[in-house]
Amino acid sequence: MFSTMPWWVWAGFLAFVGAMLALDLGVLNRHAHVITMKEALAWCVVWFGLAMGFNLLVSLKLGEQAAFEFFTGYIVELCLSVDNVFVFIVVLQYFRVEPRHQHRVLFWGILGAVIMRAIFIFAGISLINSFAWIIYVFGAFLVYTGIKLALPKQDDGFTPEKNPAVRAARRFLPVTAQFDGGLFFTRVDGRWHATPLFLVLVVIETTDVMFALDSIPAVIAITRNEFIVFTSNIFAILGLRSLYFAVSGVMQLFRYLNLGLAVILVFVGAKMLASHYVTIPIKLSLGIIGTVLAVTILASVLFPATRKPE
Repeated sequence: MFSTMPWWVWAGFLAFVGAMLALDLGVLNRHAHVITMKEALAWCVVWFGLAMGFNLLVSLKLGEQAAFEFFTGYIVELCLSVDNVFVFIVVLQYFRVEPRHQHRVLFWGILGAVIMRAIFIFAGISLINSFAWIIYVFGAFLVYTGIKLALPKQDDGFTPEKNPAVRAARRFLPVTAQFDGGLFFTRVDGRWHATPLFLVLVVIETTDVMFALDSIPAVIAITRNEFIVFTSNIFAILGLRSLYFAVSGVMQLFRYLNLGLAVILVFVGAKMLASHYVTIPIKLSLGIIGTVLAVTILASVLFPATRKPE
């Protein structure tokens, strides 16, 4: 809970996150450029290394149990973030955002996600602590989401016009027909207009809110420690941009990954539903999640999708 950690620990973590984001956008990516596969993989390694370094601190200060909870929560959030990457790919391709400006819009999208995740996490845990029955609602929602994710989907295409936030933005803000580099707003005839890049940001922010409704209860099912839930979630989110640039070109190869994510959601949902009757050790949970991921990735490699004749 919040009171179990000194305020300066929270402040120190938030300062670290702020410093890394400032270093990312203000120094390393000050000038718009295309993120190469090599650069993206390097940043994936950096973010994973930072997360594991932090996990070592958690182990030393809070014990092995807390460290396993952090690692499990981090892996679950990272895996569920794959769906975010799918959406990012579709959104950026639909709006035809230039590759050199994709990092900028994803940066601000992730920054907004960090703030929204913090609100959701503290609200969710507070609800569970105040109303114990809420855990059954979260658990049932995760099981439902997992089953829905496993079912075949009909591809109706991406229609941002149906996004309520996009409709509101178009209604209250004048929007230019063309992009203006990496700007979200630009002046036209002396009047401020939003650019299509701002609409891209709106779509990314609103879809992340929807994904948070799945991922945050999944991590809360692993631990009720707000500090562990928040830090594991944020580390996974911070590495999301690098994950996008690293795997966007090969994402379609993992045909069974969604099925694996569905199984994970059903598992953590069932764990929530049974939490008052059965205690599943965190090491067992981590083992089950790791096995499901390994099996689905291996199956995707061994049984690739057949290409449709052109």
